Amino acid sequence: METGDGSKDVIGGLPEPLICHILSFLTTKEAASTSVLSRKWRYLFAFAPNLDFDDSVHLSLVKIKETDHVSGRDYLEMYNERKIQLSTSFMDFVDRVLALQGNDSVHKFSLKIRDGVDPVCITRWLLNVLERGVSDLELGMHLKWKSSLPSKIFLSESLVRLRLNVELGPTIDVEDVNLPKLKTLHIESVRFEKHGIGLTKLLSGCHKLEDLVLEHISWCLWDFSFVSVPTLKRLTVYEDLQDENPSSVSFDTPNLVYLKFADAIADEYPTVNFDLLVEAHIDLRMSEDQLEETLYDREASGLDSEGNMKGFMVANATEFIMGICNVKILYLSAYTLEVLTYCCEAIPLFNNLTHLTIESEPQVGWQSLPDLLKNSPNLETLVFKGLIHQFSDRCGDMCLCNPWEEEDEEEEEEKEEESPPSCLSSCPVKVLKILKFGEIHEYQIETEKKIDQVNHFLEKLPNVEKLMIYYSTPNDEDVMKVYKKLQRHPKVASSQCILQIFSDNLSLSSKDFVLS
Repeated sequence: METGDGSKDVIGGLPEPLICHILSFLTTKEAASTSVLSRKWRYLFAFAPNLDFDDSVHLSLVKIKETDHVSGRDYLEMYNERKIQLSTSFMDFVDRVLALQGNDSVHKFSLKIRDGVDPVCITRWLLNVLERGVSDLELGMHLKWKSSLPSKIFLSESLVRLRLNVELGPTIDVEDVNLPKLKTLHIESVRFEKHGIGLTKLLSGCHKLEDLVLEHISWCLWDFSFVSVPTLKRLTVYEDLQDENPSSVSFDTPNLVYLKFADAIADEYPTVNFDLLVEAHIDLRMSEDQLEETLYDREASGLDSEGNMKGFMVANATEFIMGICNVKILYLSAYTLEVLTYCCEAIPLFNNLTHLTIESEPQVGWQSLPDLLKNSPNLETLVFKGLIHQFSDRCGDMCLCNPWEEEDEEEEEEKEEESPPSCLSSCPVKVLKILKFGEIHEYQIETEKKIDQVNHFLEKLPNVEKLMIYYSTPNDEDVMKVYKKLQRHPKVASSQCILQIFSDNLSLSSKDFVLS
């Protein structure tokens, strides 16, 4: 097949089903623009198995030209008039595409809309694709709609993936739920008619659900939240970290292998079932009131004779922390370290933990790290996302917060015999990674102090085989200075340690880093 200029039309010569498949990777508006290519292309876009409608594409055309010579109220009236015209054009466009498709099956239906689209049309479109066996449904709606979503969405026997983001409406009212094929459910900024009961009922009708994402559903306002899905393998929870604590949060997910969780501490965790958990990203935080209480209680209670807090907690996240103790790969935010310090009766034994990542923040200390490392007997990889943390007299030998007093050899040997092994000297870590080494920060500490901290790790960790530093700088000279200073350090606990430094432009490695 040749075009008018004699060149060969390779794509136009493909079978129509294949062309439709290619068009399915475009938004429906983009695919529709191909209808002007030739008679053959006129309606092909409408038969793509994936439909992606976004009214922002239409509304982006709302422009008032300077040549119109309008201002003030006239400008606003003209803007609203054109917006209504384009919203009507959008609704007509969706109606036309669905009419062209007739009763053909549809794989994916994605609808992103804002105010100006008639809810009656939205309902009609949803019922249309549900009747045609849609398996992937995505709704992003930012409009004032006081009623509920069509109940047939939650009675679909064809849906495999469902994503709902309905910030201002409509609500979700789930009297009956039967989603026998649903494997992925993502709900964001939704409001349930019956709060926690609504979520529980929705999940109870998803018998094959494997991947669940809950974002900004405000369960801190509910009496209880209960995620109970025996088939679930991946769970992501992200709540607005406001100055409110959820009342009761429970998880009965015995087959979960991946957890990403960001929330304020709940008043209680009656059920936490993560028996098969492999990887967890935890960002658990205290409320502002609880943070203030830690400062007050610390000043009032002080430290005991051994330098430990005198036994107070501002909240209790013990059951949640106990629930994740089987994990193998663990990522902890700086604020979760704070929770381990002030909201956990005791740090459990993490027997399976092999990979631990710690995020550091200048306003949060490392007080809980010594006990966490001591209770991770099989830890192989330790990653620090930054070294900046709050000064504390409770970090033990984790860092250089406390000045290390020099002692003669006899006194040092006697002390080692009397006291239990320190958290670093007994740590089995083989790979130590330092990320964000050169990160520019409001509380930026001098590079020399960071080097001292890294040297401290080298002096204390006896099993490290590889030290990897990721230096965020385009300045090669700075990288070379750090590399040479670390290489020349005279005291290294592990004779097998290899030093590696990576930057924007350099990758340096020393295989003869045996300076002990």
